[in-house]
Amino acid sequence: MRHITTFAGLPVIQFQPGVVDKLDAEGTPRSAVAWRIETEYEDDEEAFRAALDRCLDVVGGASVHALVIGQWGEAYDTAPPLHLLVAARARLPHLRALFLGEMTSEECEISWINHTDVAPLLAAFPGLEILRIRGADGLQLSPVRHMRLRELAVESGGLPAVFLRGLIDSHLPALTDLELWLGVSQYGGDITVDDLAPVLSGAGMPRLRRLALRNAEIADQVAAALAGAPVVPRLEELDLSLGILSDRGAEALLLGQPLTHLRRLDLSHHFISADLADRLRAELPGVDVDLSDTQEEEDGERYTAVSE
Repeated sequence: MRHITTFAGLPVIQFQPGVVDKLDAEGTPRSAVAWRIETEYEDDEEAFRAALDRCLDVVGGASVHALVIGQWGEAYDTAPPLHLLVAARARLPHLRALFLGEMTSEECEISWINHTDVAPLLAAFPGLEILRIRGADGLQLSPVRHMRLRELAVESGGLPAVFLRGLIDSHLPALTDLELWLGVSQYGGDITVDDLAPVLSGAGMPRLRRLALRNAEIADQVAAALAGAPVVPRLEELDLSLGILSDRGAEALLLGQPLTHLRRLDLSHHFISADLADRLRAELPGVDVDLSDTQEEEDGERYTAVSE
């Protein structure tokens, strides 16, 4: 796994004072990049505070529209210092996009990345439009009201149901894009299809246009539930990629409600047979159906793309 190079449509640049000088010399606005902040594995909270302060001092907090938070020390043992971001909210008046926990597996395995309740972060930044989180160990979301958030994504090897319950109880009327990596039970993914029912109803997310329930060991059950889910007709993109979707799930999609209105159906990293894959393409001729990365069972077992 490599670090991302773009976020929120902007190139990601690791903060260094010399980089700021270079941007200024090129005439590139400081707001035209996503600033990456991280500390070393051995560093403590004070090192992160210093790195954040230095970035905001040199770049100018008002010029930071997108922020990528990488390693904050021993992430497998310590939750991110959200209170430092919250304390800096007045210095970040135009923050619109935040990626929390953008680490490679060499820095910290995805299922080991510690988190906490992210509701205070949303409360502190009412203008935030994009929030992406990697890792879900200890992740929670106390019910929150946020009027601007458009995109919410959680990448995980196992997403806890407690986070989903907080999400369902929140008020996010602007949300158009929801991406949840459900993961596997071995790494804390205890969400069931019944838990997902409020999301599949679409009741609390009137503007939702992309629904991604990825990296799921319950992909077949999710597909069966989507076959009659009220949220589907309003979607433009449906994403069940990275999971263990098989012929059972593919058949459910084909026999369920029409999907021909979709712009894109992403089923990549799947266990679907060639015959069912051909049927999906034939019966959804106007849909961009991604059936790449076909998988084979290993000793009768199927595995999601990301777990540990």
